[in-house]
Amino acid sequence: MIKFFLYISISLLVFNSSFAKNIDIQEDIKIGFVCELEKKILKNSEYNYKTFLAKDLDDQNLDKFEIDAKQPEKLLINGLSLFLSQTAKFEVKVVNKDIVLFKAFDEGKNYSESGIINRKSGELVHEITIGIKSDNLEKNISFYLCS
Repeated sequence: MIKFFLYISISLLVFNSSFAKNIDIQEDIKIGFVCELEKKILKNSEYNYKTFLAKDLDDQNLDKFEIDAKQPEKLLINGLSLFLSQTAKFEVKVVNKDIVLFKAFDEGKNYSESGIINRKSGELVHEITIGIKSDNLEKNISFYLCS
C-alpha cells in the first residue's frame, strides 16, 4: 500500500515537472504490454478515494496495451481506453528509457485521462478525471502490473 502511495507521489512530481516541458520524446518505441489490474481508487459522489482490490471488481485486465512513440513528438496509446486510442493530441508526452507519461483532455477541458508507466518495473497508473470544471469532480485511478 505504501508502495502505491509513493508511486502516486512520484508520478505527481513527474507530472508537475513535465508541465515545464510538455513534449519530450527521447526514444522511438513500439511496445505492447499485457497488464493485470491490481487495484482501483474511486472518488465520486458515493466514495471519497476508496480503494478496491481487483478481486472485488468486475473490471478487466488489459490484454493489449500498446505504446507507439517516435521522436520528436509522436505518441499513440492504444488499448488503455477508447478516449486515449482515439486521441493524438496529448498535452503531455514524455518518453524516455524509464517512463512513458501522458495526459490528454477533451475539447472542453472538462474530462482528462493521464497515465504513467515505469518501463522497468511494469507498474502502470491510469487516472480518469470527470467533471473538472464542476463541483462534482470524479476520479478513477487504476493500478496495473504490466509485462
